[in-house]
Amino acid sequence: MNNNFNIDIYLDGPQIDELNQSNDENISGYTFNPSLFRSNQAENYIEHSKMILSKIQAKPVSLEVIADDFEEMISQAIKLDSLADNVYVKIPITNTKAEYTLPVLKELAKRDIKMNITAIFTLEQVVSIIEEIKNTSSIISIFSGRLFDIGIDAVPITKEISKFVHSSSKCKTLWASTRMVYDIFNAQKSECDIITMPLSFVKKIALFEKSPEKYSLETVKMFYDDAVNANYSI
Repeated sequence: MNNNFNIDIYLDGPQIDELNQSNDENISGYTFNPSLFRSNQAENYIEHSKMILSKIQAKPVSLEVIADDFEEMISQAIKLDSLADNVYVKIPITNTKAEYTLPVLKELAKRDIKMNITAIFTLEQVVSIIEEIKNTSSIISIFSGRLFDIGIDAVPITKEISKFVHSSSKCKTLWASTRMVYDIFNAQKSECDIITMPLSFVKKIALFEKSPEKYSLETVKMFYDDAVNANYSI
C-alpha cells in the first residue's frame, strides 16, 4: 500500500497479532482506547500497553487514561507517559460529568507530556482549551465519524476545527471514528493532519486502484463461487 494521500495514517486499535501485519512504512502511528482494549480482550491495562509498546518503538502510540477524577487522570497520564518516549496520552475533552478537563491538560502541558485530546465534537470545545495547549505538539482528535452517525455532515465542521487549530497553535488534527475507507478523502478535504483507521480499512485502500468494471466482475464471481461452494440449488 502506497500512501500518496498527503496525510498520516494511524492504525486504530489493532490486536497484538495484527501489529505484525501492520509493520508498514505507510503507517505513521497507532491509537487505542479502553473500548478497543476490551474488544481485544486485554486483561491488564498496563501490561497490555507494555506489550503494544514492545512491538511499536519508533512511532507515536496513543494510550488513554481510564479515570474520571482529574487528579487520578493526571496520575494515570504520568504512568502511561513513563512507559515509553513514543506515548501520547489520550485525555477526553470532558469527564463523565461534562466537566472540561482543562486542569488536566494544563498540568500535563506543564510537564511536557505529549497529549492526544479526544472525543472532540465541536469547535467550541477546542476554543475552550486551545490557550493551554497552543504551544504543545498535542493531537486534537475530532470524532468526525460519530458526527456522521448523528446525521451531521462532519466535513465542514472538521475543516473549521482544523483551520482554527492550525492558525492558533502548534497542534495537529486527527480524523477519528472512521466509518469508511473513503473517509481518507474526507479527512484531506477537512485539512486534517492524521486519519486513524482499522487495519481492515487500511488494507482496502489498495482497492482504489481498481476500475468499477473490474470490481463489479470480481463481485459477481464471488457471489457465484459462494453459491457453487455451498451446493445451493433453486
